[in-house]
Amino acid sequence: MKHIYTLLSFALGMLLSFTGLAQSNEIKIKFIGNCGLYMTDGDLNIYSDFPYKSGAYGYMEFDNSELDSIKENSIFIFTHKHADHYSGKNMRKTLRAKGGKKYGPSNIKKLKKFADSNPDFEIQTFKTKHRFSFSQYSYLITWHRKKIFLSGDTESAETIGEIKNMDMAFLPSWIFIDAKEKDIKIDAKRIGLYHLYPNETVSGNIPDNMIILRKQKAIISLPY
Repeated sequence: MKHIYTLLSFALGMLLSFTGLAQSNEIKIKFIGNCGLYMTDGDLNIYSDFPYKSGAYGYMEFDNSELDSIKENSIFIFTHKHADHYSGKNMRKTLRAKGGKKYGPSNIKKLKKFADSNPDFEIQTFKTKHRFSFSQYSYLITWHRKKIFLSGDTESAETIGEIKNMDMAFLPSWIFIDAKEKDIKIDAKRIGLYHLYPNETVSGNIPDNMIILRKQKAIISLPY
């Protein structure tokens, strides 16, 4: 009887441990390349500015395994449709094979409806300027009360400078430089500097809270 009790206790402990791992109360963000991110809380899977065209305009390439590993029925959010952010060919192939929903400048109202239908998930959209694109949006996602800003290719730091108390802000190097030159504060606990060329370097004073995203497949964790 004691032996059976011990086995039951062990099995229950393993079950609770597994449940704790599966529900770890964190948002995991994987950097894929350029502005491409994969974000998940274990239930909802979101891809931002991915899939794009690998190596477009001399920016980062990615392994084909990234396309193969896309989760079924994911949400795809795009800031705009330049090839270093979006690939129609890869997107169509992914939607046929894996399902999911695609959102961006062309159906921004549907993106807001999607957000309204999901608990613990909100999104604010900001139409921002990008001289080479007719339509570019930046996004502020609030997910399990964590604020995540996705800049995309916006030209200036004015928009991000108006947002307070961000947990994570993803922005390209020129926005960081523009903010410094204009004395605009980026009110974020952590900053992810993305959209770098493969051999691009970042000089000057780097804040302690900044992660320079050169290493593809790097993981960022946001506990909640």
